[in-house]
Amino acid sequence: MSYSRDVGERLRQVRVDRGWSLQEVERASGGRWKAAVIGSYERGDRNISATRLLELAEFYGVRPADVLPGESAPQRGFGTTIVLDLRRLEALGSRYAPLRRYLETIQIQRGDFNRRVLSVRSEDLRALAVIHESTPEALVDELRREGVLGGDVGNLEQLGVHGT
Repeated sequence: MSYSRDVGERLRQVRVDRGWSLQEVERASGGRWKAAVIGSYERGDRNISATRLLELAEFYGVRPADVLPGESAPQRGFGTTIVLDLRRLEALGSRYAPLRRYLETIQIQRGDFNRRVLSVRSEDLRALAVIHESTPEALVDELRREGVLGGDVGNLEQLGVHGT
């Protein structure tokens, strides 16, 4: 299998793990990432430059290594991120308003306004826990119970989150 196809398979896996269609990637990126172009990268029909690959990995909220072929597959549980269902969080009401405000600042910073899901890095998870007057572990458990997590978080140690 070609290198481009291997990279494409990794890119597709990351996108699918987040529950995004190609069209949702285009919308969430404000048109920066065209559905047709992402699809051609994923099929291996089109080569992606190293710069664009790094930018796309950042947009998806994953480590560049997660989209590069090699011995290790992309980590399930999103490796260094968790994915939050923003619609579900909104439906939970005012108790989560401070978390929603913080997540909105992340969206503004990234230019990511899809309003459906958002990937959050470990350092943001720690900040969210402080805002929520909780620990990262307790917050993840609570968000899991509330149906806010968009996928399996995996081991918090992998996220760089340790008990407090």
